[in-house]
Amino acid sequence: MAVFLDFEASSLSKKGFPIEVAWVFETGEEESHLIRPAADWTDWSAAAQAVHRIPRETLERDGEPAAEAARRTLDALSGHRLYASAPSWDGQWLSRLLRAGGLPRHALRLRDTEEARAEAVAAALEAAGVAPEERERIAGPILEDVQRRAKDAEPAHTTEPMK
Repeated sequence: MAVFLDFEASSLSKKGFPIEVAWVFETGEEESHLIRPAADWTDWSAAAQAVHRIPRETLERDGEPAAEAARRTLDALSGHRLYASAPSWDGQWLSRLLRAGGLPRHALRLRDTEEARAEAVAAALEAAGVAPEERERIAGPILEDVQRRAKDAEPAHTTEPMK
């Protein structure tokens, strides 16, 4: 099953760490977990906080220990097709989270959301009875339009931490 995953992070530096992980299954089932920073996670960016609006104090008070969030993430997402809109960044946060839980950093693999879009368009064209030789010709412009619209859209960030 397809699952879309996203992280918020303390900063975009090499020492940044995940502060929230959230995912939604293609069925609409979703989860979100605030992550209490591990003892050695100290890098914090005021600029990042201005975007995600989750104060460190909230994480310290309400966040789950990183190891617990890591275990839940692995348990919930193993065996599914995982997608992220920024797989390089989200993969970094996922790896850091899994390692904090003593889990293999490559236990889960992320794919680019663009792949999910291409798969969805291909499936829709097939379901509509479009001949295989025509699908690529038709899919290209559709995917280009979707990608352009996605780039033009404002990134979604909440004003409050997700519960």
